[in-house]
Amino acid sequence: MICKALLFSIIYLILELIYFRIAHRYKIIDKPNDRSSHNYLTVRGGGIIFPIAALIVLPGIAFPDIFLFSLGLLLIAIVSLADDIHSLNSNLRLIVQIIAVTMAIFPFKANLHWSMMILIFFLFTGVINAYNFMDGINGITALYSIVVLSSLFWVNNNIVQLMPEVFFVSVLSALLVFSFFNVRYKAKCFAGDVGSVSIAFIICFLLVSLFSKTQNFVWLLFLSVYGIDTVFTICCRLIRKEPIFKAHRSHFYQYLVNEAGYNHVTVSSLYAGVQLLFNIFIIFSYKINDLLPVFVSLFVILIIYTIFRFCLEGKHRLFNAYFKVD
Repeated sequence: MICKALLFSIIYLILELIYFRIAHRYKIIDKPNDRSSHNYLTVRGGGIIFPIAALIVLPGIAFPDIFLFSLGLLLIAIVSLADDIHSLNSNLRLIVQIIAVTMAIFPFKANLHWSMMILIFFLFTGVINAYNFMDGINGITALYSIVVLSSLFWVNNNIVQLMPEVFFVSVLSALLVFSFFNVRYKAKCFAGDVGSVSIAFIICFLLVSLFSKTQNFVWLLFLSVYGIDTVFTICCRLIRKEPIFKAHRSHFYQYLVNEAGYNHVTVSSLYAGVQLLFNIFIIFSYKINDLLPVFVSLFVILIIYTIFRFCLEGKHRLFNAYFKVD
């Protein structure tokens, strides 16, 4: 496995450096604006190696549900890259997401009731967009994705097989290469939509496959930290009567970096670290067949998160449409 990881890493390092040259030549650059958490020009779309890492090994995988997943990933990656190069209409992006997600979950129809398929469709699509919204500071997508994918890799090797080992090694190698350029004080590149959307698509497909084989929704909690931040922020924006699909700086990680002054990598490591500890607890609880402690722990995390947001941000900032500053 180590030899495969080294080989993949060298390949993706070369591809990333080639992409940097292309991005500079064709101005695929992220320019800071009033919603940005950075103040310097940075290459956008460095996460292009994520879908490449998956697609490069998928032809050699003989699983029956791989072909449609491959097509869906390719489609969503192409459109996301196009959006990184030149902003596309949001309706077009949504249509492509609907098609790609449908292709990814269609092979599971034999194992899941139609009502469950509908629920999974909306969760899958929601997670993709939430993952994209959460990609706002250096290191957060890279570190969080490494934690989630590594957790799924362990499950794959010890509980139920989702994909051959080579798939996980390939994608994790791409994430590590990207991390070298992104997990730093001044990032050399950002993942872009092609990176955040593609890695979310891959993770969601694996989670759906895991649920289909175990018939247990607890695995969705592998994304609980992102989920808590996203749902809490959406609720606050609804209370403030703000359009929830408009770009913003309302997430807690954005407050910690932009307002509280914490380092990007510190905040990203905090999010990934909490998710890692919780994932270990989820796996342990599943193996002993007692999930009650998982949900109790989730409730505790939610309470701690809520307390921190109220203490650090204050109710006036969170709900300023309903509360007036004295």
